[in-house]
Amino acid sequence: MAKGMILAAGQGTRVRPLTNDLPKAMVPILGKPVMESLIEHLAKYGVDEIMVNVAFHNDKIEQYFGDGHRWGVQIGYSYEGVRAHGDIVPRPLGSAGGMRKIQDFSGFFDETTIVLCGDALIDLDIGAALHQHRQQGAIASVVTLNVPLEDVKNYGIVVADKAGRVQSFQEKPEPAEARSTLASTGIYIFEPAALERIPTGQVYDIGSQLFPSLVAEGLPFFAQSRFFNWIDIGRVSDYWSVLQRVLRGDVAQMNMPGREVRPGVWVGINTRIPWDEVDIQGPVYIGSSVCIEPGASIVGPAWIGHGSTLRAGATVRRSILFEYTRIGAGMCFEDMIASPEYCVNRFGKTLYQGDETAELRWGDARG
Repeated sequence: MAKGMILAAGQGTRVRPLTNDLPKAMVPILGKPVMESLIEHLAKYGVDEIMVNVAFHNDKIEQYFGDGHRWGVQIGYSYEGVRAHGDIVPRPLGSAGGMRKIQDFSGFFDETTIVLCGDALIDLDIGAALHQHRQQGAIASVVTLNVPLEDVKNYGIVVADKAGRVQSFQEKPEPAEARSTLASTGIYIFEPAALERIPTGQVYDIGSQLFPSLVAEGLPFFAQSRFFNWIDIGRVSDYWSVLQRVLRGDVAQMNMPGREVRPGVWVGINTRIPWDEVDIQGPVYIGSSVCIEPGASIVGPAWIGHGSTLRAGATVRRSILFEYTRIGAGMCFEDMIASPEYCVNRFGKTLYQGDETAELRWGDARG
């Protein structure tokens, strides 16, 4: 079939504060890390040997996924870092450099390999993508998605001829200068020979360095234009809108946990909710051991993480509460992501716990 590679060494700076103590690949969607959905998707297509490059908060990824047996796959890890002043410090090698390190170590990539970024939800038909890659005799393929012209400035744009052969790239062009509307989705397919073009021991990027070198050499490098769901969590605002879409049921294969106790309202076990004294309008998921006090209201799409508390008269609208978040009495949280330590609105403005200037009151439900 093929081998798999998940790129998970990045710091996720644009998704702070979500990544203050989590790697980006571990940011939760419907209560499970985004990378878990990727592993499940690879396993579905028989890709059962998967390498993951890690750096920042690598222990969080490794402890959660282990050797992969829970998903019926084998997972290995390649740590990218150096020893500095007696400490081990993360130092990512870039998307291509990280793959070259693995290849130099063991020659793992000895057949066709599909590469995924660890911070996007996808429902790509991997079997069809691999088939096209082989039919074209490609040394490398990049999976692209057509985006509206006004959105090209947010993406790496791929310029290809009618046969799909890649001619050039534009990094986040203005709409007037865009020579294509094919956006790179960060999904790549490589033959081992493509990895030989990556220099050893250097920070090296797939999109900005490896791909232009393949074009310059005139190698068989193709863009695949496919229609599928690709939901990238590049910024906090993306994360908020992704969860809104998932909760509305717009994304296939993402199923709500819990039991549907009334239309559009899913609930975990061991909850304390006075149903006759609260107003809950779906789609809403309420996790296990959540306490909702009388007079509180929830307007979906909303996710209430396990162990959370909504005090009397509190309102949560189109918001996500991470586990153990307590919303103060009478407070209104609208279009927010909240955790016990911080809350951030859909545009990325962040408030931290203990900020005396904040009008909102929230905290840790455990204390």
